[in-house]
Amino acid sequence: MHVLLLGGTGSIGSAILEDLIAHGHHVTALARSSAATEQLAKRGAEPLSGDLTEPSKWVPVAAEIDAVIQVAAAFDTDMGSIDKAALKAITATASARNAPLRVIYTGGCWLFGETGDRIADERTPFSPLPSFAWMADNWEWLNNEPSIAPILVHPAMVYDLDGGVLHRYIDAATQGTSIEIWGSAEARWPLVHRADLASAYRLVLERGISGKGYCVAAEDGVQTGALADAVRARFGSAAPHTILPVADAVTRHGAWAAGPAMDQRMGSGKIRRELGWVPQHNDAIALFSR
Repeated sequence: MHVLLLGGTGSIGSAILEDLIAHGHHVTALARSSAATEQLAKRGAEPLSGDLTEPSKWVPVAAEIDAVIQVAAAFDTDMGSIDKAALKAITATASARNAPLRVIYTGGCWLFGETGDRIADERTPFSPLPSFAWMADNWEWLNNEPSIAPILVHPAMVYDLDGGVLHRYIDAATQGTSIEIWGSAEARWPLVHRADLASAYRLVLERGISGKGYCVAAEDGVQTGALADAVRARFGSAAPHTILPVADAVTRHGAWAAGPAMDQRMGSGKIRRELGWVPQHNDAIALFSR
């Protein structure tokens, strides 16, 4: 398939790009700088010069491709309106096509709010953080557009040995300083390795059902304190972790910081059963302990 990838230079997007290329797909990826253009070309993509905030300059390609994967995001911008403008531009271009355009949209585990011992899945009602409610709103809008065949992917917290959601923990451990846990060390995170998430996006692209959502978690809930201890051990840090109250984390870092403080569990039974997704990384703590 010929895919337009938005966010192809990010941690998640670059993994998706590599997986798509490895499985024979043709990827056009948005590049907003010469460095991004060079990076994408080296990885086998066809760079498309443009910025997500100016969709009129790149959206004509949507008339020629088979699908769009949207994984571009930033916490320090008005991402909701930027995302909506890009979706509107894609939809307008797709309206002239003979068949609806396949669009893989990204939600996330934070749309389900605190779950406690319940395991969220595709049937769980949304209860998003206020700062991320735009994702649910934009998905609802996209799902009602006749020129689009949309599919929603809910990634768990995404990690790898270089960081991802664990980047703050790794930075602190390598510097020998205390790992700061927001909220409680007993809070749980559903987890997925970035390589496994990439394969999930590809399977959804190839075989997913339009109008449906897929939750993607290799582990349904791992305590943040245990993760911090594993990271400390890997990098030989003797500094114990500390707890930062949620309100203080939000004050320092912004409203999004309430997300990592939530106690959540999320499953992935549907994508395993229906699309044959088999994650290769099922134990983050063991991976960091090697």
